[in-house]
Amino acid sequence: MRHILIIGAGRSASSLIQYLLQKSDTENVHLVIGDLSLALAEKKTNGHPNATAIALDIFDTIQRSEAISKADIVISMLPAHLHIEVARDCIIHKKSLVTASYISEAMQELDAAAKENNLVFMNEIGLDPGIDHMSAMKVIDEIRDKGGKMLLFESFCGGLVAPESDTNLWNYKFTWAPRNVVLAGQGGAAKFVQEGTYKYIPYCNLFRRTEFLDVEGYGRFEAYSNRDSLKYRSVYGLDDVLTLYRGTIRKVGFSKAWNMFVQLGMTDDSYVMENSDTMSYRDFVNSFLPYHPTDSVEIKTRLILKIDQDDIMWDKLLELDLFNKDKIVGLKNATPAQILERILNDKWTLQADDKDMIVMYHKFGYELNGEKKQIDSKMVCLGDDQTYTAMAKTVGLPVAIATLQILNGKIKTPGVQLPINKEVYLPILKELEAYGVVFKEEAMPYFGYKPD
Repeated sequence: MRHILIIGAGRSASSLIQYLLQKSDTENVHLVIGDLSLALAEKKTNGHPNATAIALDIFDTIQRSEAISKADIVISMLPAHLHIEVARDCIIHKKSLVTASYISEAMQELDAAAKENNLVFMNEIGLDPGIDHMSAMKVIDEIRDKGGKMLLFESFCGGLVAPESDTNLWNYKFTWAPRNVVLAGQGGAAKFVQEGTYKYIPYCNLFRRTEFLDVEGYGRFEAYSNRDSLKYRSVYGLDDVLTLYRGTIRKVGFSKAWNMFVQLGMTDDSYVMENSDTMSYRDFVNSFLPYHPTDSVEIKTRLILKIDQDDIMWDKLLELDLFNKDKIVGLKNATPAQILERILNDKWTLQADDKDMIVMYHKFGYELNGEKKQIDSKMVCLGDDQTYTAMAKTVGLPVAIATLQILNGKIKTPGVQLPINKEVYLPILKELEAYGVVFKEEAMPYFGYKPD
């Protein structure tokens, strides 16, 4: 049998492992699932005869190297910064590698070695990055094949809670890493190009510059700008495109409410707060407010944020129990962002019967035979439960499908890459449709913008 080594058995690996086990007999593969927690790895095997769980410490060089040497192909579902040591061992042992993470500089430096050894190092093959690349390139290539010229490309994606599980005023629950949500948009101004003009949105204004999106059957959403929309301009062959914008999707009203945390300073991760372990939620809020001899924390909060007592924004703050003097943070040497994450986890954690939802939305503006046209492409994927979430499906399934495509010699191009070539994206997108990942394309009046 052929052996697939999966390193990391966390939330994103659930659907990946399920898919490969379902295919294991017909594909003649055996899974070796390695994780620091042997119990977690064993749980993910689900007692299947074609799976073996092993305890794997990624920092144990001998153990890691031995596990990789025995595999026919390696999947790394580790945090992005840990892929590189796995990748270097894959070069040594001449094994192809699949990850869902962005290509780092260190990973890119292995491109020549991967090509020299005829190895496929497929990265960015999850959801975003991943399905976004594949679904976008499919339409862009189709437009170019007809002789069209791209004028506009906008791409949006969001991990949300499904309508039936949408039970709080924020219309949001954590479906992925909470820390990434809290720190979203930090580290520099968002930048994009609009009608040929470069635009920048500083972090302090990011959540007040949103765009509305309507998805039939699911209502209206909003999107705020990603930090760097221009990252894939050359990769997609869109160097001359007039408008290029990428954003994150939320339900309408979320961004305005989230901006309250930004304005107070609660999302800052650059310094440690004193006595954070004994601080109450109420103390945390008060830390960002001016001193007043008589005004309560509630009054000071409303004054500084300029919100009335009957404003829905105020109800959203109350729902989080922010002014509770009896709830203790309990984190030593914590940053404001870490404390906010702890508070939000109390209210926004998916419950056992909750379901999540992925929404992806692309806009393609182009000119063909002197006429400006637009295609909108939309995808909504719903999770099954707390284990087989929409997030786990959309991250794990493309990884799994690509792995078998590489193992079976259908993806042959060697080197460090992302899935923007037809040999990669066409069969994967086709197979994803059977799992509910379906894009609906619709011709629209050209959106465009009027230049400033």
